[in-house]
Amino acid sequence: MTRSSITFSRRYSLLMIMFFALCLVAKAQLRTDFYQATCPDLLKIVRREVQSAIKTEMRMAASLLRLHFHDCFVNGCDASLLLDVTDSEKAAAPNLNSARGFEVLDRIKSSVESACSGVVSCADILAIAARDSVVLSGGTSWKVLLGRRDGLVANQTGANNGLPSPFETLDVIISKFATVGLDVKDVVSLSGGHTIGLAKCSTFSNRLFNFSGTGSPDSTLNQSMLTDLQNLCPLTGDGSNTAPFDRNSADLFDNHYFQNLINGKGLLGSDQILFSSDAAVTTNTKSLVLSYSSNSRLFLSDFADSMVKMGNISPLTGSAGEIRKNCRLVNS
Repeated sequence: MTRSSITFSRRYSLLMIMFFALCLVAKAQLRTDFYQATCPDLLKIVRREVQSAIKTEMRMAASLLRLHFHDCFVNGCDASLLLDVTDSEKAAAPNLNSARGFEVLDRIKSSVESACSGVVSCADILAIAARDSVVLSGGTSWKVLLGRRDGLVANQTGANNGLPSPFETLDVIISKFATVGLDVKDVVSLSGGHTIGLAKCSTFSNRLFNFSGTGSPDSTLNQSMLTDLQNLCPLTGDGSNTAPFDRNSADLFDNHYFQNLINGKGLLGSDQILFSSDAAVTTNTKSLVLSYSSNSRLFLSDFADSMVKMGNISPLTGSAGEIRKNCRLVNS
């Protein structure tokens, strides 16, 4: 080996060591015990408030989970979705008159501020509330990594373009997940979050009468479910009525959602294509649906892993961003 090749090899090795060291540092910035000294009762406070909210309205569990998802996909997990500003993410098409639970986050933040003022970010509160929503709905738990700081700007354009839509093809949805570092397994496991909650007719009525200009309903939709949904969402309706994502198991966090897909009972087009589309075979989503439908433990384990992974999308840490006093507003 020549001297130049040895020098290159040493430099390359040094660069690789530095790269992995930086990766470890970045990962270590979020940790489960981040508030152990500064706000030791944080988890108890958030759990109490989420439990109260779900007791009042069971649907709130799904709403809080969805807020965390919609926040992390835009600007990373920085609570930018919660900002009431010009060009807010709340006013983006995927969130307008759809995203809900902001008042619950306000109450949680107020309780946390009373216990430890100026310490806990809204982004971390949202991440904990999402976990607690799943647990209190009968789902699995996971250790939430903490230490995020709150963003200073919203990104309405990012919300309009970056969030997966119920009307998109599977390839597009997978691409949007990949853009934020999530893979096909994450697509399917996180879609399983639709085991709880409701959706408006406007998000699935395109499947009921004239699907893709065919003049007929979506052929992958179960016939009895189709009849029920056509009655709920007539052509003359305003699209505001709601239906459960997971028929017969709307409030329980389980793997019934995947069993529904096998039986043609996925509510959104973006649900059913995980099993019924041509791309479902080539992308491996169909095999994952089959696995999760028969193995609840596998689904819950993969879902928890994907939630941790999603919660680590581009967090602000260190001196970046701020700790908002009010989740709806930047501090200055």
